[in-house]
Amino acid sequence: MVNLKTNLPQWLCLLALLVAPSADAAQQEIRALFTPDSANPQRNTFINKTPVSGYCADYPSECRDNETFSIRLPMRFQSTSALLPNAAPRRNAMFRTPAQWRVLTVTNADTGESEKVEVRIAGFGSQYLLSDTAANLTGAPTALEGHRRLWSGGSLGSWVNAPPPCQYSGVGAYSDTQYRFFWKTPVEAACVKLAEFEIPAMSYEYLDFAYELRTPNPLGMSSGLYTGSLSYRMGPNGDFDMGDVMVPDDSDLTLSFVLDVQHTLRVDIPPGGEKVQLLPAGGWQSWLAAGRRPVKLSRDQTFNISASSRFKMQLTCGIGLNNECALENREENRRVELLVSVSLPNGLTDVSGQPVRRLRLRPGAVNAQQFQPGFYVDRAPGTLHFEVAAHQVEFMVRPGVAGTYAGSVYVIWDSEI
Repeated sequence: MVNLKTNLPQWLCLLALLVAPSADAAQQEIRALFTPDSANPQRNTFINKTPVSGYCADYPSECRDNETFSIRLPMRFQSTSALLPNAAPRRNAMFRTPAQWRVLTVTNADTGESEKVEVRIAGFGSQYLLSDTAANLTGAPTALEGHRRLWSGGSLGSWVNAPPPCQYSGVGAYSDTQYRFFWKTPVEAACVKLAEFEIPAMSYEYLDFAYELRTPNPLGMSSGLYTGSLSYRMGPNGDFDMGDVMVPDDSDLTLSFVLDVQHTLRVDIPPGGEKVQLLPAGGWQSWLAAGRRPVKLSRDQTFNISASSRFKMQLTCGIGLNNECALENREENRRVELLVSVSLPNGLTDVSGQPVRRLRLRPGAVNAQQFQPGFYVDRAPGTLHFEVAAHQVEFMVRPGVAGTYAGSVYVIWDSEI
């Protein structure tokens, strides 16, 4: 088979996703995966994980240059009558594919969350097979000239050149009786090749197609598999319409989409950071030397967080007081409130989209605070703020009275919203 290529403008093509089987329809599974990328934290998109087949598997450089991805289905179209010169477009080599955006719902089976995905067919191709050689049908001296003469368009008659509004995509290949092609579909409209000579019978041996996706922002999705499907009618006046003469051997195509979301939520506390000692600003010297009671006792503890999904934070207290965590002097059976707040790095906000600066955390699941990433945050520093307020310090720090106050606070970062 001989390859052909023309130097026509290239076209920016597509993303990709996934397709799964259906009982009575042509089937193909397509997968897309999101995992955060520390080398490119601003990239919040799905990556196609569906194996390439068909045109792009055979001509990877063409698809790479045109940013195209293809899948091949073993679906055959066979002519039901001869293709004749001067026949109407629907009785010629006509193609109309679902190039407009269509919407489907994908659902996370574990959480019940649903998201919208948009898909359109961005290109298609096949290989036609003639009942006789192109040279015999047209009287041309060579196979290539025969394929050119067989269809309207003169020197552009060969199928490496797409009829408008379809567009050229790269290589075409031919033999005496066959011609392989792949075209882009920027709009949903009929693309027609008109026969210049009678063709007693013809078939399309398979269906290659490219698709483009608009996927939701994975940073707003929970981890897990999101699945959904989209069905197309094949044949005359269907979603994939090849005219009235070319009839498929399957009347349905079902695409089952799977979005695999794999988030990261990790928090690292520096060595020794699990033990927090609260001190006055500047230390205890002012109290010890001059009797000046501290305004407050506090300590900031840093941590590093990596997050690509929504998460929540909540507290559990070893001991509590007035719906707050507490520190306790067991010798005197005295307790004081311990206030805890958090500051998060840029890229993480509260649910209203505001930066998180000294946001109070209170004990109990009902008081959990939710946060969301604007982009993947990778090992960025955050801070836990621990404080005993002034009125509590007065209760703790008394002239001539020494003592130790201690307590435990459990800070929970939870990706299960």
